[in-house]
Amino acid sequence: MPPAMPSSHSAPLSLGMVGAGFNTRFHIQSLVGVRDAIAGGVAGRSIENARSVAALARELGVGEPRVFDSVDDMAASPAIDALWINAPNDVRIEVLEAIARGAARRTRPLLGIACEKPLARNLGEAQRALAISRDIGAPTGYLENQVFAPAVARGKEILWRRAVPLTGRPYLARAAEEHSGPHKPWFWSGRRQGGGVLNDMMCHSVETARFLLTAPGAPRASLRPVAASAQIASLKWTRPEYAARLLESTGGEIDYTREPAEDYASATITYEDEAGRRVVTEMTSSWAYVGPGLRHTIELLGPEYSMHLDTLETGLRVFFSRRVRGPEGEDLVEKQNAEQGLMPVVPEEAAHYGYVAENRHMVRAFREGRPALLSFDDGVEVVRLLMACYLSAETGAVVDPLSPRIEDFVPAVGRGAWKP
Repeated sequence: MPPAMPSSHSAPLSLGMVGAGFNTRFHIQSLVGVRDAIAGGVAGRSIENARSVAALARELGVGEPRVFDSVDDMAASPAIDALWINAPNDVRIEVLEAIARGAARRTRPLLGIACEKPLARNLGEAQRALAISRDIGAPTGYLENQVFAPAVARGKEILWRRAVPLTGRPYLARAAEEHSGPHKPWFWSGRRQGGGVLNDMMCHSVETARFLLTAPGAPRASLRPVAASAQIASLKWTRPEYAARLLESTGGEIDYTREPAEDYASATITYEDEAGRRVVTEMTSSWAYVGPGLRHTIELLGPEYSMHLDTLETGLRVFFSRRVRGPEGEDLVEKQNAEQGLMPVVPEEAAHYGYVAENRHMVRAFREGRPALLSFDDGVEVVRLLMACYLSAETGAVVDPLSPRIEDFVPAVGRGAWKP
C-alpha cells in the first residue's frame, strides 16, 4: 500500500542528513534558497565530516544541526521531521533498515524520506529499498536534481505551452553529462557504486530526457519504454599512466588494472506514447572529459522547434594569466580542471544544477502531505532502465526494459568482473 499522507505541517521541516560528504554539502547550501526548512541533524561515517557539515549549516544560517552517533538515533529523534539519504550506494539498504528501526521508536511519524540518485545499485536492491520505505510508511522523494534545474524546467514549460499545441509533441531528447572523474574513491568502485559512469551519471540523463518528453502533468506511464541499447567502454582510466594516477590519488583503494569500471557510456531508449507513437532519448556520460569542469548538455527536438542547454554557458567568464597562480580547487565550477586561462564561472551552483528547486519542492510536498513529483517508485524505474542499458552493453543486443531478465540482473562491472 502507498504511504499514508500526513496532515499539513506548520513548522519549518527539520531535515536529518544521512551522510556528510559532497552531496550533503550541496543540499546544505541549497537550503539558503528553501523556505520552511532547516538542517536539524547529520549522521555520517566520519564524525569530523559530520561536524564540518553542521558548521557549514550554522555558517549559512540554515540551522543548528545536531551531530548524531547513528542513523537509528537520528531517525528516532523528535527533533527530526524528514530524512535526506546521501550515503554511498552500497549502504542504502543498511541506511533504510536503520531508519526503519529508528522510525519504530517515534511517537509521531516521519513526514518524508528523500534519497539521492540512483536509488540503488541494481533493480533487486531498488525494489528492496521501496519495500522498506513502504513498511516505514513515510512519503518518499527521489532526488534527481537535473529535472528541477531552472533552465530545464523553464525550457520544457515554454515548448510544451507554445509549440506543442500548434505543431505536435516532441520526439527526441538528448542529455549528456561529462567531467574528469568523481570526487571520492567509492564512486570509482564498481562493487560499491554498482557500476561506473553509466550508473553514476547516466541516471541523471535517463530521467531528464524522459521528463522532457513527458507532457506536463502526465503520469510516468504515459511513456512506456520498449527498447534499450547501450555500449560502455574504458577510454582513459585503464591506460597504464592513468590507472597508476588513480591508484595513487585514492590511497591504493582503486586499482583499475584489476577491477575497472566504465568511464564512458552511451545509450538509446525508445518509448511509446499513449497514441502508440515512438519517441527516443539519447544519453552520453563520461569520466573522460577534460574541460573547464562539469558539463551538462541537454536538447529537446520537435516538429517545428528545439531547445538547447549547456551548463558551462553561464554568461560569466574570468581570465587568469600564467602569472596568477594558486592552489587547486573548485571555486569556479564543480570538477574544475584548471586555475589559469579563460574559464566559466557558475555563480550559484546549488541553484544552477537544480538542488534549490528540488529541495524546495520536496520540502513543500512533505510539509503539505502531498505526493512529490519523483518518489522511490520513480527511482526504481530509473534503475530498471539503467539495468536494461547494462544488459544491452554486455550482450550487444537491444533489450526490452520490462523483461523479467532484469529483475535479478547485476552488471559485470557491479560484480567486479568486467573486462574492457
